[in-house]
Amino acid sequence: MATSSSAERDQRGRSPVSAVSTVTERVMEERRRHVARGVNTPPLVVAHAEGARIDDVDGKSYIDFAGGLGCQNLGHGFGPAVEAMRAQLDQYLHQCFMVGMYEPYIETCRRLNEYSPCAGSEQRSLLVNSGAEAVENAVKIARAYTGRSGVICFDHGFHGRTILTLAMTSKVVPYKKDMGPLAPDVFRAPAPYPYRGIDSDQAIAGLELIFKQDVDPERVACMVLEPVQGEGGFIVMPQDFVRALKAICEEHGIVYVDDEVQAGAGRTGTLWAIEHWGVEPDLLVSGKSLGGGMPLAAVTGRAEIMDRVPPGGLGGTFGGNPLACAAANATLDALTDGDMLERAKAVGERLRKGLDKMAEGIPQVGEVRGLGPMLALELVYDPEKKTPAPELAAQATANARERGLMLLSCGIYGNVLRILVPFVASDEDLDRGLEIMEGSIGDAISAGG
Repeated sequence: MATSSSAERDQRGRSPVSAVSTVTERVMEERRRHVARGVNTPPLVVAHAEGARIDDVDGKSYIDFAGGLGCQNLGHGFGPAVEAMRAQLDQYLHQCFMVGMYEPYIETCRRLNEYSPCAGSEQRSLLVNSGAEAVENAVKIARAYTGRSGVICFDHGFHGRTILTLAMTSKVVPYKKDMGPLAPDVFRAPAPYPYRGIDSDQAIAGLELIFKQDVDPERVACMVLEPVQGEGGFIVMPQDFVRALKAICEEHGIVYVDDEVQAGAGRTGTLWAIEHWGVEPDLLVSGKSLGGGMPLAAVTGRAEIMDRVPPGGLGGTFGGNPLACAAANATLDALTDGDMLERAKAVGERLRKGLDKMAEGIPQVGEVRGLGPMLALELVYDPEKKTPAPELAAQATANARERGLMLLSCGIYGNVLRILVPFVASDEDLDRGLEIMEGSIGDAISAGG
């Protein structure tokens, strides 16, 4: 079928693409024409990515502290994952596991079960496409197992953008505004936020109050918690809070769901973040870097819980796509058999040292926090009042991008700068990234950001 020329399109009242001067500007103009406005994007058009580096279509190179939003822990184009996908591509591309079984799916489940941090000697896994889908399935499984409907999530948590997971996500703008009504039977409890004065005792007291005034604990199917809250600001849950939560779940027969979509797959220096607490959850939700850059997420947990759903109750057309499973198997090999986790720990130590030094010289850095290489800075205007500084964070990320560093903000106030750098980044790139980050924050402060 013939396509319209640029001149023909212009006659329909659209501005000519030739008005722009760079390839980035041209693509941005096309993006404005054809992509929904609600998908937020920075002025970066990727041409090539490898390791911890990104090259744009105009020849500029960036150090990547964003990692595809946490999906590239092992780096862009991770060699073993790419080779595994190529080999799988020669066999078949798609089957749908509910139409015909294939071994890559089963092998990914086997490895997830083998390395599961969950309670119980016998484990099962389910593969899906995204973190939100995995969280939804974890809730479904918990409801089927308990015969209850209530879901408890926590302040500052992020669990996805679907109607159910939006109800569980703790930020109105931009995620939930005008999106209601949301799913019912979701209750939000306080979460510790030590920097802002909320400790474990206060958070547990808030949970107990919910049991008194909002929902009987005997009607709660599951509690869903990120051990290190991702979008919420890289807030590390205190040791005593996680242990107390597990004890409460056991007391009331509530399924403990450990959401590690962002914190898992080595991001905190261990395969699963929950290992730092020595607590065994009932279900583990994983995703992002699990697929080595391919869409893949999973629910793993005790067989008696997972198997409560009858045949046909779980699944999806593309869940556990063969290519994604091939990449995941190579990724899990690297995280369990190689030295990737040791490198992750070394990256975390180097970054933490640099961020702590940065904080000493910049009063607007209210706190450095995180676990392993999952680290962040919270920016404030007034260190005493701890006034959130979202404009400062936004200007700092823009400054960093101009200087060749991809950096992301997060947090319910939008004032946290987070680091999701691939573990394969060189020490030189780590140091240069920190240098750019410091200068970008300083310039944002000087400009009144």
